[in-house]
Amino acid sequence: MAIKIGILGAGKVGMAIAALLDVTRFVESVILADIQPVENLEGLRKVQFRELDVLSEADLGNLIGECDAIVSAAPYYLNKTVAQACALSGASYFDLTEDVETANFIRALAAESRSTFMPQCGLAPGAINIIASGLAHSFKVARSVEMRVGALPLSASNQMKYYLSWSTAGLINEYCHCGEALYRGRRIPTLPLDGVEHLTIDGVEYEAFNTSGGVATMCETFAGQVGELNYKTLRYPGHRDLMKFLLNDLNLSQKQDLLTQIFDQEVPLTFSDVVVVFVNSVGNEEAGLIQRSFVKKIYAGTVGGRPLSALQLSTAAGLVAVIELFARGLLPSGFVKQESIGLDQFFDTQWGGRVYREAETIAPRISLRA
Repeated sequence: MAIKIGILGAGKVGMAIAALLDVTRFVESVILADIQPVENLEGLRKVQFRELDVLSEADLGNLIGECDAIVSAAPYYLNKTVAQACALSGASYFDLTEDVETANFIRALAAESRSTFMPQCGLAPGAINIIASGLAHSFKVARSVEMRVGALPLSASNQMKYYLSWSTAGLINEYCHCGEALYRGRRIPTLPLDGVEHLTIDGVEYEAFNTSGGVATMCETFAGQVGELNYKTLRYPGHRDLMKFLLNDLNLSQKQDLLTQIFDQEVPLTFSDVVVVFVNSVGNEEAGLIQRSFVKKIYAGTVGGRPLSALQLSTAAGLVAVIELFARGLLPSGFVKQESIGLDQFFDTQWGGRVYREAETIAPRISLRA
């Protein structure tokens, strides 16, 4: 049965989600809502726009009442409001948040709900957790799981070696909060921008460092089962040092709104980007100690005649894949973890398969240096 979806937030990712849902068979209609009017819906046959303020309780409630499920593609600090409204109405809820505190709040809401609540969808958290969990479960005993994801410009000439490709507030938020990892099977906090390592993937140099949110609930799930598990963000070399100067030396981690404003004004937005996904895992099988990896580069593409950046495509695909599983009745009620989705299930969906299984596969030419 086809379902009705409401999307709150018509920004870069919200529009991409609408575009992907528009070409699926399991969706009957989509309401795309935002406080700012959107004019360019050309070619989207199932999508209608509605001007809406999330903070208007009545308007939000009316929209939720018309939908089988709600997707929040709004800024992370609005997700609590949306999730609460969904809990009151009995609607199912999905979002893209990387904010750990918000995800925990939503988890508490879902505890007594008969609807599905699945935050932390998208790329990282999201698809990366499903992929990493699949690799971990492929071993008799998993020893280590390393998750690395970077949304990067194809080229950059500024000092940061970085241009904006997604929510600036979300980017800065993940740079400012502690993350989590497993060390010898136990959960430990990780400091943001710490744990720097250097990688070469397919001949390109990267650095990786701790950020918050990307690991989602995996440390809880795999505690005592996997020795080492961690998540790091990939950037071109030199980016981390400049961010540490801004956030720590200039203390702008305490003034995130100001730094967000500066970035939005002075750091260019790019649609010429690439998403690098790398999971490295080691575990024991009867044959001995085995290493397995998953490596993808995802590039910009076109969906229904609408150009989408690599980050738009990879993030929207991760979310739309779990929406398809929901529509097929394969998700339980209550709080749903990303790693509860089987990797084969994920690849069997229209967009999980097309973007993550069928996208360019890089030959495993990888080197790691401390």
